[in-house]
Amino acid sequence: MTVLMQILLAAGSVLALLGVMMVIRHLAKAAGLNAEVQRKLMHVSTGLFALLLPWIFPDRWPVYMLITATMLVMFVLRLPRFSKGLGATLHGVERTSYGDFLLALSVGLCFLLAGDNLLFYILPIAVLTLADAAAALAGTAYGTRRFIVEDGEKSVEGSVVFFVVTMLIAIVCFLFMAALPPANTLMLCVMVAAFGTLVEAQSWRGFDNLFLPLGLLIFLSVHFDSSLIELATLALVFLASLGGFSILGARLSLTKHATRVYVITVFLLLAVTALQNAVLPILVLATHLWARVSTPCDSKYPDLDVVASLGLFSFGWLALGNATGWNAVSFYGLSAMGLAMGFSVLALRGKILAILAVATALFLIRQFAVALNPEPARWAEPLTILALLSLICMTVVPWIRPQWFEKDRVLRLTVLALALPLIYFAYSVAGSIGAGFFAGVAS
Repeated sequence: MTVLMQILLAAGSVLALLGVMMVIRHLAKAAGLNAEVQRKLMHVSTGLFALLLPWIFPDRWPVYMLITATMLVMFVLRLPRFSKGLGATLHGVERTSYGDFLLALSVGLCFLLAGDNLLFYILPIAVLTLADAAAALAGTAYGTRRFIVEDGEKSVEGSVVFFVVTMLIAIVCFLFMAALPPANTLMLCVMVAAFGTLVEAQSWRGFDNLFLPLGLLIFLSVHFDSSLIELATLALVFLASLGGFSILGARLSLTKHATRVYVITVFLLLAVTALQNAVLPILVLATHLWARVSTPCDSKYPDLDVVASLGLFSFGWLALGNATGWNAVSFYGLSAMGLAMGFSVLALRGKILAILAVATALFLIRQFAVALNPEPARWAEPLTILALLSLICMTVVPWIRPQWFEKDRVLRLTVLALALPLIYFAYSVAGSIGAGFFAGVAS
């Protein structure tokens, strides 16, 4: 297929998306469909099309172009001029949701991270498309036993439907796309269904559209070849963590929802990355709780905001490293170190000796993690100066201007923590590519 044909096909796909929205909007007016049904019909239509992307486009770049164009369309449809018309198909529900953006983003990230392994792309997107929609509609129509999620609620019946549909999807995908021993296949299917159900049940503001498929993809990529004993041990660790955090969460005044979200987050960190690289992200959660108690902020749901932030920049660094071919785990650690430092400064409220002690501890933890990582992950090291600059920045700004972080604390600290690592990562990658280019020319 020619380049022009693929560009035209991508553009036609965006127009088809708008056409489907118009059809759903027309059906909604004619049949009296509520906002939730409209949104899920659009969700299923988009997801089913996304499942076909590996076969529609022979190259990968048109898919990324299509995703970018789709996200721009989603942004335009949120503008006041369109939000009450065609845009209501996507976000006519009363609750705050970023699901439209996150669905498009997750499709692009899954397509990138799955590479040539169709199972790692198809299974997560199929679960997101079919199980999520089935759970939402079943919960809306038949849900009677409900539990609180942020400022909304979900149903036990919806979660049961999600588990069953996910289990069926996983079994079909493994039967046709994998060749594993039956016991391993069954264990993986159960874990995918259970983990996916917990992620979907505890998600908020549409974040399940991002956390669910990417969480499943990363889990599969790490544990696809694990032994039956390793999988069973992992399942037992998760159950133990759930019980332990339930006790700890009550002591820290966490809501039951926030407690379950923290369990899932810590479990995912420990399940998909080396222990040394999970320490600093876990410390982000701990220092946030410390700051929340010591110096409360004006955010409505800070305990959930920090998980969203951690998830977004974790997936972001993973995708950036994968897309460029330059491992970004050192920069991921720098970002987590900086964010933990920012929370600690706000918690300590100007106690200089304690702040210096925390900064030293975080610096040493990062250095220890770097030393344990394999050589390819240390290509940009030593990053000692950058680490020190990041610690200084994340100490001075919250110390001098704590009022800047009284509202939207997590968002502002995250942006500040990402600034220097992102700039230096771009500089390092550009320099390495440039050096390789000129070396090739010279030879």
